[in-house]
Amino acid sequence: MTAPLLVTGGTGTLGRLVVPLLREAGCTVRVLSRRSHEPGDGIEFVTGDLATGEGLDAAMHGVERIVHLAGNAKGDEDKARKLVRAASQAGARHLVYISVVGAGRIPVVSGVDRAMFGYFASKRAAEQAIADSGLPWTTLRATQFHELMLMVARSLAKLPVIPVPAGFRVQPVDAAEVAARLVELALGTPSGLVPDIAGPRVYGAAELLREYLRASHRHRPILPVRLPGKAAGAFRAGANLEPERAVGHRTWEDFLAERLSSGHRAVAVGS
Repeated sequence: MTAPLLVTGGTGTLGRLVVPLLREAGCTVRVLSRRSHEPGDGIEFVTGDLATGEGLDAAMHGVERIVHLAGNAKGDEDKARKLVRAASQAGARHLVYISVVGAGRIPVVSGVDRAMFGYFASKRAAEQAIADSGLPWTTLRATQFHELMLMVARSLAKLPVIPVPAGFRVQPVDAAEVAARLVELALGTPSGLVPDIAGPRVYGAAELLREYLRASHRHRPILPVRLPGKAAGAFRAGANLEPERAVGHRTWEDFLAERLSSGHRAVAVGS
């Protein structure tokens, strides 16, 4: 492919996996970043900010395909609108977006919902902005990455007692498996909302944390806490799960065994 493929969020957890896979597939990759970076083999870095729109027009020059991975807890819809505006003006032919399982099923209506689950509403609004843009698009929804679950577990394990949302279940997926699927989609034709990708097992939230505590040789009491709101109720009903799309292979136990072994263990168990 001679036209550069633009990746947003190319330096993040998922982007660091997607970019080399695109290079292996023969793509010339352009990464949008808020900070300057030295170019690499077949990788160009351009400075821009999705929040303000600064630098987007220049980043889109000559681009035909975009893989939109940048995102955080809020504001994704505004960033998506700025991105599709610049992409439309540049004549891009395919935009691939990573979203989250449950974005279309978790109601975020009250202040309590927004405070705890606003991420899902923001992702759904970003999906809609892309679908309404007139650009050819593909959206993949994934369950939470192992890395996110590990970050949460490490943070909670610093507490003397770990509060866990009662009735919550999760289905963590390997980010590398999601990255491979995204590259496949980016190299294909626009397909709209494609089937979700989810991890191989569903875990109770307490079960997930106990497995982390066991693997990191810690002991903490776990206290179930029932969260209020419609969004929390949807979580308890499994709206964030996709057991029929358990296509991932790497389990939470496999992930922990690697991350908490030898070189990782000193960081993982320090408290």
